[in-house]
Amino acid sequence: MTSTDMTIFDHVESNVRGYCRSWPTVFDTASGAWLHDESGRDYLDFFAGAGALNYGHNNPVLKRSLLEYLSGDGITHGLDMSTVAKRELLETLQRTVLMPRGLDYKVQFPGPTGANAVEAALKLARKVTGRTDILNFTNAFHGMTLGALAVTGNAGKRAGAGVPLSHSAAMPYDGYLDDSDGLEWMERALDDTSSGVDLPAAVIVETVQGEGGVNVARPEWLRRLSELCAARGILLIVDDVQMGCGRTGPFFSFESAGITPDIVTLSKSIGGYGLPMALVLMRPELDQWAPGEHNGTFRGNNPAFVTANTALQHYWSDSGLETATLVKGEQVQRALSGLSAVHSGLSTRGRGLVQGLVFDDASSAGKVSRVAFDHGLLVETSGPQDEVVKLLPPLTITADELDHGLEILAAAVDVVCEGK
Repeated sequence: MTSTDMTIFDHVESNVRGYCRSWPTVFDTASGAWLHDESGRDYLDFFAGAGALNYGHNNPVLKRSLLEYLSGDGITHGLDMSTVAKRELLETLQRTVLMPRGLDYKVQFPGPTGANAVEAALKLARKVTGRTDILNFTNAFHGMTLGALAVTGNAGKRAGAGVPLSHSAAMPYDGYLDDSDGLEWMERALDDTSSGVDLPAAVIVETVQGEGGVNVARPEWLRRLSELCAARGILLIVDDVQMGCGRTGPFFSFESAGITPDIVTLSKSIGGYGLPMALVLMRPELDQWAPGEHNGTFRGNNPAFVTANTALQHYWSDSGLETATLVKGEQVQRALSGLSAVHSGLSTRGRGLVQGLVFDDASSAGKVSRVAFDHGLLVETSGPQDEVVKLLPPLTITADELDHGLEILAAAVDVVCEGK
């Protein structure tokens, strides 16, 4: 089979496949920030598994721990049974992440995806408060299962549910309203018994809306939201599935705002090696689950526990990765700001190593992504009209690799904006 033979995918795989349509080749191997297709062509990866590969492809440190574990016949599937791998992960999580940040959280292992974590968080909030409604935000994305879709903003994704999505209401995200931060409306609606907005069990928020178009909430907005919720007995859930594990610099994306959410959801890069795993972190008094009340066959992915443990030990025992991520984020911001200064109809936004190049002409973003692919760079689009080129390179990418990718991106922007 050659790299141009896509027959089996077209004939057998469902039409639902998406990313392969933007990047029409057959990938074979990967290492660090690079993917290689079966014809031997190299692609620099500014996608990183939609944020699941913060530490790069086949990270050698994580690979070594995984291979040693498997060669020693370590437990691979354990449901929620106690295992050595789980114990070591919990100990490391507490020692390297929670305690240094003064966070007192219980840890739940739901199913292995971000949507599983969101569903568990919503169920728990409803159970604890006895209330049913959840407030979410415009342009939010929280997953593709029914509960997660109910708190997602994108109309196309919501339509895929096929049933009414209820017990939720969307509030304006920071910056959605030009003349207001949106929280004034939210506060008034919650306090007005005639607003039609019932007191919710929880508010769920992303500090940076990745799929929504790299919309960044200001620290002061997040602090005010936290205070608003606390004053009314509303639980605050931060969805850190894509922005956690260092994507914005700190381990948790909410750290820079100085808030402590009641519940936090993690997935994607928490598994370290791209292995499926998710966590729900909750204040201890919220841990009111009965044994087995929320479960899942694959909530005990022990190989992911091993690589997650190694990732935390190797990358989060000091501030090195956080500092490097912020420096690289500035490197990307400078490059994107340079492009927006040269080309009209462009603007930038982002934090750390999640950065967006926003096009006034929404169709241009997809064109840039396609040209970039033709020149060996994987970069996706996001936003309600796919008007944003979203950069999510591995946090472990080198400065030289980052420059190389940014040069390809700049050339692609030139081609699209100037017809070069």
